[in-house]
Amino acid sequence: MSSEFESLPSPCYLLEAAKLRQNLQLIDRVQKASGCHIILALKGFAMWSTFPMVREYLSGCSASSYNEARLAKTHFGGHVHLYAPAYSETEFPELLPLAERISFNSLSQWQRFGDQALAAEKSCGLRVNPTINEVATDLYNPCDNQSRLGISVEQAAAGVPPGIEGLHVHALCESDSNATFRLIQAVEEKFAHWLPKLKWCNLGGGHLMTRKGYDVAALIEMLKGFRQRHPHLDIVLEPGSAIAWDTGPLVATVLDLIERGGVAIALLDVSATAHMPDVLEMPYRAEVRHGAEAGSRPYTYRLTGPTCLAGDIIGDYAFDQPLQLGERVIFEDMIHYTMVKTTQFNGVPHPAIAIRHEQGNIEIIKQFSYHDYERRLS
Repeated sequence: MSSEFESLPSPCYLLEAAKLRQNLQLIDRVQKASGCHIILALKGFAMWSTFPMVREYLSGCSASSYNEARLAKTHFGGHVHLYAPAYSETEFPELLPLAERISFNSLSQWQRFGDQALAAEKSCGLRVNPTINEVATDLYNPCDNQSRLGISVEQAAAGVPPGIEGLHVHALCESDSNATFRLIQAVEEKFAHWLPKLKWCNLGGGHLMTRKGYDVAALIEMLKGFRQRHPHLDIVLEPGSAIAWDTGPLVATVLDLIERGGVAIALLDVSATAHMPDVLEMPYRAEVRHGAEAGSRPYTYRLTGPTCLAGDIIGDYAFDQPLQLGERVIFEDMIHYTMVKTTQFNGVPHPAIAIRHEQGNIEIIKQFSYHDYERRLS
């Protein structure tokens, strides 16, 4: 419900460069004050047109596939930390030139590929499962005792396999500093016999230090303490959401207004399933500019997508004024983990990508066409 975005194509992701820089400056303060290194997790934010700015503050990327690792080497440069739940025989040799550090998810993967990695002079690590319960949503919780992600505490009890230099642990998701404290505590308690024999420790992602209210000072102090207790270790964090948290909206347009069963429905040109899948997967409620809880204002609408999936429903929102055909609807904070997870289900148009530069001008970076859809198929 804003004329500010009328000049943009619709739908469109709009990154606010000034907000991205504010996040990067805060993250840089954390790494400088703590002595740790923070790298960009491409699984959360891979908008490579912004990499020149990100490189001013971060020294590298974490990647979980050949495509991510190649993107990092091609457009970012610097240090690449590679981790995937499993590597294939055909893929692994192609990955070796792209990463400086490689983490293995299991002892069997290490036994299968470790010799190749060591021969290529890579620094190798193992992912471990600290079995702490910091993530309420099962879909995003990597620490169940039956999780496929990382070796168990019992397996780690046998000691550090020869050739392993690093410990990789990921247990958080959009978590606060208290969760990071408990993560460090679990690492020091459950893998104490590993730490003196290693060169690096990657504390993974989920450290949402750029969210309003996050205790950044506490994070700095606990990371400094961790480093002081283990001064030989290079401590790394790879936040996904924190980099691009609250850095821009997804702009949509009202295509149709109908009523069914006493419910007013607005069909938009953005899709929950194709363009903001976490709305259905997590699930979570997207924030709409000038929108509020259903029933709290005079006009309530069920905002829905244009696909033929019956459940392509974003949610119910209330507005002060009735929606109009062609009106823009602005979904806040849609840059992290949204752009990287989009699909072209039903052949729906992929949102354009734009940047509002720090000088205020808006540049359309990418618009998608039929040929982008065609090239995905055969």
